[in-house]
Amino acid sequence: MDIILEAKPRVKGARSTLSKLRNAGQLPAVIYGYNVENKPVTLDYKEIAKAVQKYGRTSVFKINLEGQQISAVLTDIQRCALKGNVKHVDLLSINMAEELEVDVPITVIGEASGVKEGGVLMQPIREIKIKVKPASIPESIEVDVSNVGMNESISIAEIRSTVPFEILNADEDTVIAVTPPVVVNDETAGQGDDENQDIKATEAPESQS
Repeated sequence: MDIILEAKPRVKGARSTLSKLRNAGQLPAVIYGYNVENKPVTLDYKEIAKAVQKYGRTSVFKINLEGQQISAVLTDIQRCALKGNVKHVDLLSINMAEELEVDVPITVIGEASGVKEGGVLMQPIREIKIKVKPASIPESIEVDVSNVGMNESISIAEIRSTVPFEILNADEDTVIAVTPPVVVNDETAGQGDDENQDIKATEAPESQS
């Protein structure tokens, strides 16, 4: 099923111009890549939000722009640091006949046996980079953790043979691990809090700029 989005060309402008577009329900974006020079555009915010929510951010979108239809995928989503709403997106124009590299999110399935024993499920990586033709991009990669016990893990090497596409991550990359719970000593609890606060205090002004 084609996921069609309407785009309008825009002229690069000041920050105030972008704010006006967002206030009018438009989302600033850039389309670049296959047969397309960098094109600043706007999309309907609600339209693309609904499409991503329904079909996933790894979907291929058909972008209608000035009488041309462009097949594209989302490559970057910029959010407001304070409110969390989307401020800008990058769309990569693609050739549907050629493979591309894309990051696909991991979906954890089941409850690890080690967690049932009191362990903590760790997920060092949230996405897996794959190489695949656009029409075959999965919404996510499911990883069943049911048989992962305490101090056990799942690596990329164990997933590689279970999927019908090429995984570009290294075999030794850990996807899932179950570790024993951390025991906090009452005498040392709270130590380091001041240091953490200092880090937050020094980072805050930069995040506001």
